[in-house]
Amino acid sequence: MCVIQPRMETIKKIYKIGYGPSSSHTMGPHRAAELFAARNADAARFRVTLYGSLAATGKGHHTDSAIARGLQPKKVEILWRADEVKPFHPNGMLFEALDSKGVATDHWLVYSIGGGYLATEQGEVPMGITPEGEVYPHQSMADIMAYIDQQGLSFWEYVEQHEDSGLWLHLEQAWQQMQQTIEEGLHDDRVIAGGLHLRSKAHQYFIRASAFKPSLQSRALVIAYALATSEQNACGGRIVTAPTCGSSGVLPAVLYHLKKNHGFSDREILRALATAGLFANVIKTNASISGAEVGCQGEVGSACVMAAVASNQLFGGSPKQIEYAAEMAMEHNLGLTCDPLCGLVQIPCIERNAMAALRALDINIYAMMSDGRHIISFDKVVRTMKLTGKDLPSLYRETSLGGLALGE
Repeated sequence: MCVIQPRMETIKKIYKIGYGPSSSHTMGPHRAAELFAARNADAARFRVTLYGSLAATGKGHHTDSAIARGLQPKKVEILWRADEVKPFHPNGMLFEALDSKGVATDHWLVYSIGGGYLATEQGEVPMGITPEGEVYPHQSMADIMAYIDQQGLSFWEYVEQHEDSGLWLHLEQAWQQMQQTIEEGLHDDRVIAGGLHLRSKAHQYFIRASAFKPSLQSRALVIAYALATSEQNACGGRIVTAPTCGSSGVLPAVLYHLKKNHGFSDREILRALATAGLFANVIKTNASISGAEVGCQGEVGSACVMAAVASNQLFGGSPKQIEYAAEMAMEHNLGLTCDPLCGLVQIPCIERNAMAALRALDINIYAMMSDGRHIISFDKVVRTMKLTGKDLPSLYRETSLGGLALGE
């Protein structure tokens, strides 16, 4: 029997504008709550049971508040079942609609699978972003590269060829929000909520960067830009998933730096966003971008890939050099655990975004110095990332039960 593999969907799903701090723990559950509320408008109240990772770190990620907002004005009871992990995905949610006597009239078991995406055991829940369904005829980077080589296309032209006419407007809106978030974050100065008493640092780093020599100043500014977005995300601010909330500081920091300090135009950056989204799409299709499923390698690792390929394209990299940059970015994030302190998207997440942004720029230089030929393919390293993530004990996959999350 021939098994037909699913093809990739629109990259618009990679870039979603919303509120932090977590695409899987706030964006996804909030959207699920809104969908369930809409189909149960007559319910007297709701009950929601959170399983696995959602229950283990949900309070730190404000999952309960996100669900309550989605179900308002009806009352909701939240049950926390961190000890029960559903086989389909660690981020399970059972929504129940109750009548005035407390009898369940409807139920929905749904999973927040990363990046704000939702799925049931029957398949992914439509995002309401057009076009829905399969958009691309290929799902591996090897097949994509063979096609663009045959057609004489660049990666961004391949994306343009298969997306609808709303692509560039969607990317333009995402880029505008990325810039706005950085600029707001650079002027913010407050203690980030959550109990860790962690103070935002983007403003201080931005000011201190001016004292450095030009050779160091640009790198210091990249750090400030990444902190700006990541801190806004941690505070529940408005951000763009790239590909998730927890990793949303990497790509914007690199692109903002390249615009401000290297003079790249918005048009060039939108094309870089298209290419970055394509590589993230390959990761999502063939592995995962969910920290609860594969650890932070799926989040910050994927974001590092996006930033590396975007910068390499902007500096004139060939398709082979761009693919090499992507492979290196993921390879050197393999095994990266997701072990946030107190279940908050703060430590090590904020600092990790800044380091990944710097790494992406270094990878760009390395790839540009090469001829693009290398032994390990991007497809191979994506498969390896998926297997590595599955092999990670659950305490290192966003449950805050091990690693750095244990504290001193």
